[in-house]
Amino acid sequence: MAAAHTPRDSVRAAAGGARRALGGSFAAVSVWERDRGRLRVLVNDGVRAEGEEEFPAAESYPVHDFPEVAEFLHEQWVSGGEPHAWVETAEDGAGRPAPYRHHRADALRRRGRGCCMVAPIVLHGRAWGELYVARAVGEPVFDRRDADFATVLAAVAAAGIAQTERLEEVRKLAFEDPLTGLANRRAVDARLDEAVELHRRTGAVVSLLVCDLNGLKRVNDTLGHAVGDRLLERFSSVLSLCGAMLPDALAARLGGDEFCLLSVGPTADEVVRVADELCRRAGELELGEGVACGVASTGDPIGPVRSARRLFRLADAAQYRAKAARSEKPVVAGREGGADDPVVRLADTPREGAPAERRRFRGRRP
Repeated sequence: MAAAHTPRDSVRAAAGGARRALGGSFAAVSVWERDRGRLRVLVNDGVRAEGEEEFPAAESYPVHDFPEVAEFLHEQWVSGGEPHAWVETAEDGAGRPAPYRHHRADALRRRGRGCCMVAPIVLHGRAWGELYVARAVGEPVFDRRDADFATVLAAVAAAGIAQTERLEEVRKLAFEDPLTGLANRRAVDARLDEAVELHRRTGAVVSLLVCDLNGLKRVNDTLGHAVGDRLLERFSSVLSLCGAMLPDALAARLGGDEFCLLSVGPTADEVVRVADELCRRAGELELGEGVACGVASTGDPIGPVRSARRLFRLADAAQYRAKAARSEKPVVAGREGGADDPVVRLADTPREGAPAERRRFRGRRP
């Protein structure tokens, strides 16, 4: 089976490879969602019946309709057996409908398929899901040798899925803040570079909101770091909620008490309204002392933005001005005189020791 780099690639490769290897017309990979008690279809490959999608958004079935998946550990492995595939048919050998078994025979008939092969996918010593391969009516029925081969293919699929899951976990750790679950600074760097490049090519509005959570040090010093962590987690939820008001916005923790929202598309006024809401909600938190919030947007008169570094300097300078003024509202770069705006001047004429860019930023061009 071909190498895969994402979960979607992995399950598509598993389904497609098994379908071709077994001479099937259709294949699917499903995962057992234990918390929901359902078998959810991840991919449908090959000749799909009406209503079947390649990557279905909500195709799932109660596991109690297909108990063989959930019972494999108990019925097979506890007694010393190994996972193995089995065959089911829409009709018996005399052309009559096959006895109803686990809802699969009925599903075969409804979808115009003559037989199917089901192989459990096992990860980390437990049933993860299943590999399903079907043949059309009139095609030869799968036999025992096919079932043995399908068992091997399911094991190969399991190895590929396990590798992909490990890679996804590494990617998640690389781009996610472990305490809050928000994006981290590395993710912001990458997305902001892409966003500014899009702005340069198409004129898309790019806005960056940067904020400091006030009072975190006092909470840590007086109530302990565990309480401080709860404040960070609580504020991250507020930031995520507010970020959801802007389509596809990226909510991130830059480090310590510093957070940001990156928006591409919405107008500057829309972003400022979200910043107002964020300040209001942060001020209502039981712990902490609100936030100092700065906004910089290419939709405001801030001059040309040719690099991610400049937009970040502007947002950071606006945040610094908000913090110095103890403002309960966001400070927005460019709204007090355009090029003569004090935030723009602070960001564009940094002096030695000036606080206009207190965080290091991986920008390519000034």
